[in-house]
Amino acid sequence: MNSAQHTVPSGPRPMKPPMKVSILVAVALFLVLMAINQPLKTGSAPQGIVSFQLAGTADQAYAIIRSWRENGLIWAKASLWVDFLFIVAYLAALLQLTRHFTRDRPGIRERKVARWVRALFITAGLSDVAENIVLLNNLSPPTDSMSMTATILALIKFTGLLLGVAGLVIIRAARRHPLSHS
Repeated sequence: MNSAQHTVPSGPRPMKPPMKVSILVAVALFLVLMAINQPLKTGSAPQGIVSFQLAGTADQAYAIIRSWRENGLIWAKASLWVDFLFIVAYLAALLQLTRHFTRDRPGIRERKVARWVRALFITAGLSDVAENIVLLNNLSPPTDSMSMTATILALIKFTGLLLGVAGLVIIRAARRHPLSHS
């Protein structure tokens, strides 16, 4: 047998075109969302739409909506609708990135972590979809139950994304081969 057939390529593997496209689309949509968010930043909503996502009561949500005025409501709705596209893009990018990071990680531990990471990303994406639906329904008139539901869904989303990214770091940091025993 030729030993060249069994050598493992050294260095990082290149990203596949679908992953590159999904990352580029996610970044582009993120930049669009950041631009849309600028007119939504007010004294009542210093973080724009994120302030509305985390408004836990109807009073807080109503104060934010009032500060946006009619023109701001158009931007808020646009932000939420563009976010649906962003969810698909970031979820595709993160799932493909997880697969990319585990291609050369054959260990059981890495596969378990990768399953958890994928589950966290999917949970975050589903929470984000539900949150957007709740927020669209909370624009007029806001209620305490809708505001609290949106806040809880936003916290689930952010937690899932943060823990998922931490899992990707763990996968990437895992040794490919165990240390040899001397």
